[in-house]
Amino acid sequence: MSAAPCSGVRVTSDIADAARCLQQGGLVLFPTETFYGLGCLARRADAVARVYQVKQRPVQRPLPLLAGSPDQLAPLARLDAAPPGLLDFFWPGPLTVALPLLPDAAASLSPALVASLSREGLVAARVSPHPAAAALARLAGGVLTSSSANLSGRDAVRRIDDLDPRLLDALDGPHDVILDAPPAPAGGLPSTIVRPGPLGFLHVLREGAVPLDALRAAGFSVVL
Repeated sequence: MSAAPCSGVRVTSDIADAARCLQQGGLVLFPTETFYGLGCLARRADAVARVYQVKQRPVQRPLPLLAGSPDQLAPLARLDAAPPGLLDFFWPGPLTVALPLLPDAAASLSPALVASLSREGLVAARVSPHPAAAALARLAGGVLTSSSANLSGRDAVRRIDDLDPRLLDALDGPHDVILDAPPAPAGGLPSTIVRPGPLGFLHVLREGAVPLDALRAAGFSVVL
């Protein structure tokens, strides 16, 4: 496959190929429902460290998790901490939910990832509706870290041609790859982030692709 514009990063349209790169400790740029994401297998400590390094992201800021199905998240997070019906209604979808990490889950995640979690031990997770992103997580055999494919503080992008050359230059690992698989990210807003609270309330940590009115219309109480 070809290289990305102005970089040596290999581009592939084969999701299984990209999944093998993840299993070998590589970083993958991949399309999501909103923007291009940069991620790795969340259990690979070496790869998680490189995501922070490549993005120039402070290690105190936790990386969200992306899964191909709720079943992938069930061994890691307390899905029952979400208000009844929330995950069934909005997953798969661009709703990131901050959920308590299960006591035994730390052994299945990078120590750096666990160390970055909030004092409450919450992990931000979503199930992606993008067919390529979801398939990538399933074929890789584990949840992925998923942060926007940009340097920290810079704009997210929805086209490979718009990826920051400095980000691409930092992807110099032997198993790093760009997954170019349809459909293209829709752009717009990033995922909405909520934290379940007492009595079924949802504390909105970031307004995004799921409108607050949609949460209210589905019967959930929203707190800003």
